[in-house]
Amino acid sequence: MNEKLLIIAVVLPIILAVFIPLIPFRKRAHMEIYIEAVVILTSVLVFLLLFNRPEELVMLRFTEKVTLALKIDGLSMVFAGLISVLWPIATLYSYEYMSTEEREQPFFMFYTMTYGVTLGIAFSANIVTMYFFYEMLTLVTIPLVIHIFTKEAVLATRKYIYFSIGGAALGFMGMVFLIRCGDGSGFTPGGILNGGTAGVGMDLVLLLYVIAFLGFSIKAAMFPFYSWLPDAGVAPTPVTALLHAVAVVKAGGFAIIRLTYYCFGTEILRGTWAQKVVMVLAMFTIVFGCSMAVKETHMKRRLAFSTVSNLSYIIFGATIMTPAGLLGALCHMVFHAVMKISAFFCSGSIIHQSHKHYIYEMDGFGRRMPWVYGAFTVSALGLMGVPGGCGFISKWYLAKAALESGNYMAWAGVGCLLISALLTAIYMMAIVVRGFFPEKGFNEKSIENVKDPSWQMILPLMLFSIAIIGFGIYSAPLTDFLTKVVNGVF
Repeated sequence: MNEKLLIIAVVLPIILAVFIPLIPFRKRAHMEIYIEAVVILTSVLVFLLLFNRPEELVMLRFTEKVTLALKIDGLSMVFAGLISVLWPIATLYSYEYMSTEEREQPFFMFYTMTYGVTLGIAFSANIVTMYFFYEMLTLVTIPLVIHIFTKEAVLATRKYIYFSIGGAALGFMGMVFLIRCGDGSGFTPGGILNGGTAGVGMDLVLLLYVIAFLGFSIKAAMFPFYSWLPDAGVAPTPVTALLHAVAVVKAGGFAIIRLTYYCFGTEILRGTWAQKVVMVLAMFTIVFGCSMAVKETHMKRRLAFSTVSNLSYIIFGATIMTPAGLLGALCHMVFHAVMKISAFFCSGSIIHQSHKHYIYEMDGFGRRMPWVYGAFTVSALGLMGVPGGCGFISKWYLAKAALESGNYMAWAGVGCLLISALLTAIYMMAIVVRGFFPEKGFNEKSIENVKDPSWQMILPLMLFSIAIIGFGIYSAPLTDFLTKVVNGVF
């Protein structure tokens, strides 16, 4: 029976979401209750599965090696646990934000369906299943990006589709190779090639790894495939938070970890030119994303470039190709999700309350919106890596893994992390300082109508702030669990 709960957890939000635009809700509050109930029920099912892990469930078998199957392993627990905690909170936040938007019901339909599809990625037992749900994720998020139907939204959606199709083609090449040469056992720590490549030359194997890596890295917005992410900021803030912090970009990082550690295997890749290529791309993106964020004046685009940089922290950890590197990558996957969704929700609250989008328009807002700007300050300090915030923990593990790896190129990555920390302090604290300490002679009456939003927006921000500080002060239980995942205990 537990095996059937796997497919129920994935399908339930997808099916029940279809009814959102069909049910004639008498009041908007009734729709909110329905959506929140669906999301919470799904999260409860996920946690039941995580604490009572079932056997693998084969949904469809095409050949001996090609199946659609679901399974929960340690890495699944990390990703599924993360999204199942964040999704109900994010949904609660979205109610007030979307109250002034059009086409609410179609929006919430696709928003809720995305939850189920992302769980499908988390629970995938093999590369075929992950690829299937990975491409479904593109399809269900396209309507969210284009939701407002402005010219900018259409162009951003078009770019998102082009990039996603390109990534799908590159990822498909790697998948076909793994099906042909792998042992067909599904995701396995250490890889599924078992040291053999069925007569395929090693350079070709490494090339196929790099090609597949680039394909999956598109959703992680790694250079040179990053530009779709800032452009997608035209979508409503609940969508951009979803894209930048939880579902899409984290799915990209998750897929790269699967590809590197559970498909090709680090024994084949470590020390090769392929490792050097992907590591250089990750390190360059770390600094590039921060540099672009410093000069960006649009609030959501600045945070988008911050995501470009921070997602490559995860990729950098993965490319170290050691257990310690994987630990650092998983730590940052979890902690960045909490910090960045908080920052984006703060941004959305500011935009919702003031209709201002540019940082230079937000002088003095901190005095009028103390709860929002207080939460933003906490997320900013966390992203900078200040001790006491969870960002410091993940950056510490990444730097430690790089130094212990014995890889001189990884040592250079520590320098990239330090440069990034400095640039992050510049582009994040500039917003905080302008908000609380406007220039002399500032006219306070010009912002007298600006105020904090209702509890539906404030409560998620407070919960995220508590989590950022809580994990920063006491992260041992989580890091111990992640260490067990890395070591294959789970």
